[in-house]
Amino acid sequence: MPRPLRLGVNIDHVATVRNARGGRAPDPVRAAKLAAEAGADGITAHLREDRRHIIDSDIERLRAEVALPLNLEMAATEEMLGIALRTRPHASCLVPEKRTEVTTEGGLDVVGNYDYLTRYVSELGAAGVRVSLFIDPEPAQLDAAKALGAPVVELHTGAYCDAPAGTEREAELARIVRAAAHAEAIGLECHAGHGLNYETVGAVAAIPTIVELNIGHFLIGEAIFVGLGNAIQRMRALMKDSRV
Repeated sequence: MPRPLRLGVNIDHVATVRNARGGRAPDPVRAAKLAAEAGADGITAHLREDRRHIIDSDIERLRAEVALPLNLEMAATEEMLGIALRTRPHASCLVPEKRTEVTTEGGLDVVGNYDYLTRYVSELGAAGVRVSLFIDPEPAQLDAAKALGAPVVELHTGAYCDAPAGTEREAELARIVRAAAHAEAIGLECHAGHGLNYETVGAVAAIPTIVELNIGHFLIGEAIFVGLGNAIQRMRALMKDSRV
């Protein structure tokens, strides 16, 4: 029997649309509730330092009003640590963040920032928040994450999704396969995400050592045309069909 594969739905870009106009609509908390009804296993929200989409009150409401586990994506800063310790999400995924980037451009350099990250991993874990590190699929980064004491890693799938179909994409997929196997070998729970869509999700979902995918931008965009519930249900079906 293949192990279950969870789907975390990122609702950031519902907030992006809301913030483009101001006011309260569309409501990302409503999107999270719809995702739950459609079969999502968790909700992911990235509280950026510039508050370009999700804002503090969204996090408070997600914790209070949505029954699914909340995965708070955050930079390793004093401000974000304080928010995470106060709101106590189910999990916090530490990600690199630059104000000038359109979206997260790569994984966290755990090797280069090992000493700096130690306190964040330790304090979040001590507070009962499950720590995940968003990293590129490289063995050295996985080993550093394990040494830090993080129980979970999320492999950055952006390079795979952005690569043209064919040899280049296959090479990127092979990196993810090797990294996921290494994660399991050293005792890390392995997740994956960034840029996944209907075309690219199957090969990643088929990797047996990955237990969770986090998908957001594509699902919110597809929801414009088919509705959020339908988009999530189709994604779940593709994931299930690939998990043999």
